[in-house]
Amino acid sequence: MATVGSVLLPLAVVFALTAPSHCFRPLTGAPITHRSITERAMLRKTAEVCQAIAAVNGDAFDLIIDDSVTTEQVVEACSPSASVVSSVAFTNAIAEIYLSNANVDFLFALNAEYHFYDETFEMGRTLITEGVSAVRASTDMGNFITARSILGEVLHTLQDFYSHSNWVELGNTAPYDALITPALPLDSLAGPTVPTCTNCIGDDCTDNILPAVLDGGLLTSGYFDRSFPNKPEGKCSDGGPLDLTSTQEPVGGINKDTLDSRHGFLHQEAADLALTASLDLLENIRIGVGDQDFLRLAGLSFAPVLCFVIDTTGSMTQEIAEVRRVSNNIVASRLDTGLEPPFYILVPFSDPDFGPVLQTTDAAFFMEQINLLTASGGGDLPEFSLSGLQLALTAAPRFSDIFLFTDAPAKDPELRSTILALIESTRSSVTFMLTDLLNRRRKRELEGVAPRFVTQTQADLYREIALASGGLTIEVPNSDLSMVTIFIEDSIAIAVVTVFQDVKDPGAACDFSFFIDDTLSNITILLTGAPSLTFTLRSPTGATQTSSEVSEPLASFSSASNLRRLRLNNDSETGLWEISVNSTDPYSVKVIGQSSLDFVYNLVEVKDGVSTDLFPQEGRPISGGNISLLVTLTGSDGVSVTQVGLLNTLDGTEVNGTLEPITDSIYVVTFSNIAEGTYVVLLKGKTGSLTSRMTPGSFQRQAPTRIRTSNIVVNALPNTTIIEAGSSVTIPFTVALTNGGVIDDGAMGTFTVSATNDRDFSVTSPGSVTIGDDSGGIASGTVILTAPAEALSGTDVTLTIGAEDAAAINSNNVVLRFSVFTVTDNATPVCLANTSSGCPADESLCKYFVWDFMANVTDGINGTVVDITVLEGNGTLETSVEVGPDGESITVVSYTASCCANRVVLSAVDVAGNVGLCVGQADEVNIMPTVEWNVVFKSDEVCLRGSRVFVAK
Repeated sequence: MATVGSVLLPLAVVFALTAPSHCFRPLTGAPITHRSITERAMLRKTAEVCQAIAAVNGDAFDLIIDDSVTTEQVVEACSPSASVVSSVAFTNAIAEIYLSNANVDFLFALNAEYHFYDETFEMGRTLITEGVSAVRASTDMGNFITARSILGEVLHTLQDFYSHSNWVELGNTAPYDALITPALPLDSLAGPTVPTCTNCIGDDCTDNILPAVLDGGLLTSGYFDRSFPNKPEGKCSDGGPLDLTSTQEPVGGINKDTLDSRHGFLHQEAADLALTASLDLLENIRIGVGDQDFLRLAGLSFAPVLCFVIDTTGSMTQEIAEVRRVSNNIVASRLDTGLEPPFYILVPFSDPDFGPVLQTTDAAFFMEQINLLTASGGGDLPEFSLSGLQLALTAAPRFSDIFLFTDAPAKDPELRSTILALIESTRSSVTFMLTDLLNRRRKRELEGVAPRFVTQTQADLYREIALASGGLTIEVPNSDLSMVTIFIEDSIAIAVVTVFQDVKDPGAACDFSFFIDDTLSNITILLTGAPSLTFTLRSPTGATQTSSEVSEPLASFSSASNLRRLRLNNDSETGLWEISVNSTDPYSVKVIGQSSLDFVYNLVEVKDGVSTDLFPQEGRPISGGNISLLVTLTGSDGVSVTQVGLLNTLDGTEVNGTLEPITDSIYVVTFSNIAEGTYVVLLKGKTGSLTSRMTPGSFQRQAPTRIRTSNIVVNALPNTTIIEAGSSVTIPFTVALTNGGVIDDGAMGTFTVSATNDRDFSVTSPGSVTIGDDSGGIASGTVILTAPAEALSGTDVTLTIGAEDAAAINSNNVVLRFSVFTVTDNATPVCLANTSSGCPADESLCKYFVWDFMANVTDGINGTVVDITVLEGNGTLETSVEVGPDGESITVVSYTASCCANRVVLSAVDVAGNVGLCVGQADEVNIMPTVEWNVVFKSDEVCLRGSRVFVAK
C-alpha cells in the first residue's frame, strides 16, 4: 500500500495543523454543508426504514418525511410507547458519521481520489464501492462504530463528486448511478489530453467549461494542489484561494462548495444532488444489511447495551451466579417491549486467557452463554482484567455502561494508558464490582503467602479507571453482592442522565448542590465511601433527611458495604437540592435520573480560527491552549442552553465557554487558555416550564467522563481505514511538545511509544522517539499493523498509539479504528430475460385484472444470490433456483399482482452484500368492450392474465 513517505510527512503534519477544509463545508458556513447533507440523509432514511417496519407490522406512522424532519421527530415516530426515551445514541451516531465525513479533509487532504479532484473517477468510484462493501461487512459483524466511520468517509467522497465535477453543468438532474454500482461503466470521461476549460473572465467563471465538453457530454473535474501545482494543459482547476493550480492557465475553477465558489451559482443544485445520491447510497446499504441492522448502524436504539466483563477463575462462583440473576431480570423485563438492549456483550477473563468477546442481539443466546460460564482455575490471584475491559470498550457503543466483576487485581497494568485512552475516546463508563479484593490480601498475608498479593496500590488502579470514566468502584463482600447490583438496573434504565457527580479524595466535609428539573423521574443519589460516612439531604423547601433515616421524608435509603443508594420520592420537588457529606476517607457522589433532556459532546478542532472548519480531535486537548466542543442537546423542545462549563475536578473552579449556535440544538463551545488539569463538562439551561418552587426553568446535566489536558501532541496519518486480510497498513505518526498551547519548536526530549490493539494483530512500532535540536520540535515514527490472512471481512481492529514523557507524568494517545475487508465479489446481481404481461390502460378497470412479471437473476459464475425482496409492490413473489448453461446459479423470479399496483421493484442481494435491482412494469393494453358482444363487466366474469382476455358473453 502507498504510504506517506519521509519527505511528505512534515508537509502532512503542517497541513494537519493549519489547513481548513476545501469541500462542502464540513459543519457550518454555507447554506448546505457536508454536515447538513449527511444529517438530512440519515434522518430521512432512518425514518423511511421505521415507516416500512410500521407498515409491515400494521402500525401507524404519522411523521411526514422531508428535509425538515428533526432528530427528535424521528425518535418519537420510531420509538415504542414509552413515557420517556432518549435520542442520545441516535444523535451521537449521526455525529460520528458526519465528523468522520469532515475528517476526510484532515486524514486524506492530499489524496485527490477522496475528493474527485484531477479526474480521478475510477479511483474515486472504487473508494465508494469498496467502502460500501466494507460498511456492510462491518455492520454484519456488529462493528457499528467502525461502519459509521467508513460510511462518513464514503459519503464525503460521493458528495464531493457533485461539487468538484461538471456533472451539474452537463444538465444532469439525477445522481450518477455508476458511482455506487460497479457493474455500470463510467462513460464519456474526458481523456487525459482533452482540454476542458478556458480562462475565467476576472472573477466570472460562468462559462469557463469549453462548449465541446458540454455539448459532447464529457465528464471532467477540477485539478487541485496547494503545494506543487502541475495541472495538465487545458484542464479545469477546482479553484479557490488554496488551489495553486487555479492561477495556471486556464485560470479560475469550477467547484461549487459554497455560494461564493467559482461555480457557486450551482451550489444549490450540486448540494441537492449530493443529498439524493447520499440517500441512494444509504438505501443500497439498507437493502444489503436489512432494516434492523440499518437501525443499529444509525444508532436508533431506545435502551443501552448490557455489557458484562467477568472474572471466571475458581473463586468467582457467587459473582457469576449474581450476573446470571441480574441478566435474567433485565432480559425478562424488557422482552417484547421494544425497549430491549440493542445488543448484549459478554467478555470473560481469567489467567492466562481473556475473551473472546460475545456480542449478540439474541437475548436467549446471551443468557445461554452466561449460563455456560463456570468458575475454574486461577490460584496466583492477578488476572487479565484490563485485557477483558479493552475488548469491551472497543466492542460497546460510545456512552455505554460497562460492569466488571472481579476479586483479583490486574495482571496487565501496562494497559492502563490504553484503557484510559479508550475511555476518553468512547466516553463509556466503567463500574467495578470488587468482591473481597482487599480481604483476600489480608487472608493471604495471614496464611503466610507473600508473592503477588493484592496491594492498596493495585486496587487503586481500578479506582482510577472508574473515576476517569464516571463509573463507580463498589467494594463488597460477595455475600452482599445482590444488595448492590440494583445499581446495574439503575444505570441501564431507559434514558438515564447524569445530573451531578463529584469525588473527594482525600475526604472532607463538603456541601454539594444540584438542580432537579421537572423532566426528571426516578432520581437516585449514589454515594460510595467508608462505613463512617454520614450525610444530610436537603430539599428546595428546606426539608431534610439524614443518613440515620432509612425512609421519608425525602427518599428511601439502603446501603451495603461502601455503596449507599437514595431513591428520591416520586413527588420530589423541583429546584436546587443539597447534600452535605462528612467523611475523612475518600468518597464519591453521583446523581442520576431518567429524562429525554440530555446532551452529547465531541472534542473538535477549529482550523485557522474559524468555526466553519471543524474536525474531530483525537487524544487529549493541549494544556494552555483552546478547547472546542461540538455540543448537541437532545430532547430539547422548548429548552435553551445558557452555559457550558469545564469544571476542574481538582479545585472545583469552573471555566465557562463561549457558545456559538449552529442550529437550535447544536452549539460550538470554545474555551480559551485552559490550564493543565482534569475537567468534566457541565451544561446548564432553561426549560420551557416555570414553577414557583424553583429557579425558573433551570436544569443541569453533567458528562461523566473526564477530559484531561496534556502538553504532548500525538498525530497519526493513516492512508486508509480499510486493511485487506493478510496485508499491512503503515501509519506515520508524530510527537511534539507544546508550550502555551502551541508547538514548542525548540523543545527536546525522548518519549516512550506504545502501540496496542484489541485483536492481537501483529504490530511493529518504535519503543521511543526523540525530538532533537534540529527537528523543529517534532519527532516522527511509523507503526505497522498487519491483519492475519484468516481475518474475516468486517472484523474491526482498534489501534491505540501513545506517547509518554521520560518522567512518566504527561502522556497523550490517538485511537484509530480499521476494518478488515477482502474484496471477493464486487459485482452486483443482474436481472435477465425480464417479461411483463399487460394491464388495462383504463385505470378504473384495474381491480378486475392481474399481471405477471418474470425474471432470471444471476450473480455470475461464482456468485450466489441469497435474498430476493419486494421493495415496491404488494403482490405475490415466488422464487426457485436453477443451474445455467455455464454452471452459474440462476434465481427464477415469478411475481403476480393486481393491476392496481402495476409496478414492482425487487432487490437481489448476494452473499457479499452487493445489491441489484429488478424493475417490472405492466404493459398497457387497450381493453374495450364491443357493441356486437354486448359485454357486461363483472368481477367474476372478466380476467386478464398475461395478454389474454377472457370475456363472458
